[in-house]
Amino acid sequence: MRPRTAPDYLAGYPPHLREQVLALIDQGRFAEVLRKRYPQAHSVRSDGALYDYVQALKAEHMRAAPPLSKVCFDSKLHVIRNALGTHTAVSRVQGSRLQAKREIRVSTLFREVPLEFLRMIVVHELAHLRVREHDKAFYQLCLHMEPQYHQYEFDLRAYLSYRDAAGTPLWAG
Repeated sequence: MRPRTAPDYLAGYPPHLREQVLALIDQGRFAEVLRKRYPQAHSVRSDGALYDYVQALKAEHMRAAPPLSKVCFDSKLHVIRNALGTHTAVSRVQGSRLQAKREIRVSTLFREVPLEFLRMIVVHELAHLRVREHDKAFYQLCLHMEPQYHQYEFDLRAYLSYRDAAGTPLWAG
């Protein structure tokens, strides 16, 4: 295996896990392993379908959370903000009231990935409606909405490392 530094996507993980992922990528076996675990991409392709998907998850787990005014895929997100998803709240004065509009934007990268990866990023952004910081309460809420949250996040980060190394999507359709 050729020496190289660990990709940023895996920087927070133990060295032995990073080395396993990098070894699979170097050996050309990573795609096979990940496709076996996640055989197909989801069918949520449009902004409208994404909005419906997010609203269903929100209704199931966070009924009391503030309403979302917009949910969409964003092609500039990954490049400009170095993020895979964002949540924003914009407050405007309407008469004597303060009106807040909340929106979630998801990188277009998530149009062609397994449903588990999309669910992970949506759960992450929904959790920010209640908890702003990435603290213990935040991750507990993520785990409440998706018990496999940490596994899906690791697999997604490994996939992003693969994409950086190989450049080819696994589920492009």
